Amino acid sequence: MAEPVRVRRLTDHEGQKLQQIVRRGSTSSVRYRRAMMLLASAGGKRVPVIAQLVQADEDTVRDVIHAFNEKGLACLDPRWAGGRPRQLKSDEEDFVVQTATTRPVKLGQPFTRWSLRKLVAYLRKVHGRVIRIGREALRCLLARRGVTFQRTKTWKESPDPERETKLDRIEHVLDRFPDRVFAFDEFGPLGIRPIGGRCWAEQTRPDRLPATYHRTHGVRYFHGCYSVG
Repeated sequence: MAEPVRVRRLTDHEGQKLQQIVRRGSTSSVRYRRAMMLLASAGGKRVPVIAQLVQADEDTVRDVIHAFNEKGLACLDPRWAGGRPRQLKSDEEDFVVQTATTRPVKLGQPFTRWSLRKLVAYLRKVHGRVIRIGREALRCLLARRGVTFQRTKTWKESPDPERETKLDRIEHVLDRFPDRVFAFDEFGPLGIRPIGGRCWAEQTRPDRLPATYHRTHGVRYFHGCYSVG
């Protein structure tokens, strides 16, 4: 008669870790149930009793016990294989990520940001390389590569073509005339406020867009002058 399946003797570290998982109960359901199986087996429970306790098949309990006896606590995080084979190669995944993090207008598309639906449609008709991928698979791929949907950052920059010349003149006055006096004034109902958008980008590294200075409800003008004593 074959001997009953039972876990080997637990070390102090293994016992404490398993008890911690069961007591807290905040981990994944897979780790929680497997920890319960191992502790019950270490306490002398037979496989049928353990299977009834955790509402699992007896063969599943035996597989978990055998896995623990072979590789220890690593059995709490099973690496299930199988399923549908990968449809994209590594270079194709790189191309998908590169496309998602590129602004659509740079690729000749008439919109400012990618949605999953638009990105899937574009990848299926891109010239010279057709990539077929579903929206859920695309979302998982981007998440796995650390690309998330974020708000873009903006900054203000002067559109004046003589900006550098004027700055040179100001620096010249600051250096040559120590008794200079500067006076500034402003008016206008609204300030120049850059408005951010959204884009796909690496985590905590959103795209940076130049601020728009087109305002249909009024702008604020700044005037400055200086005099040399």
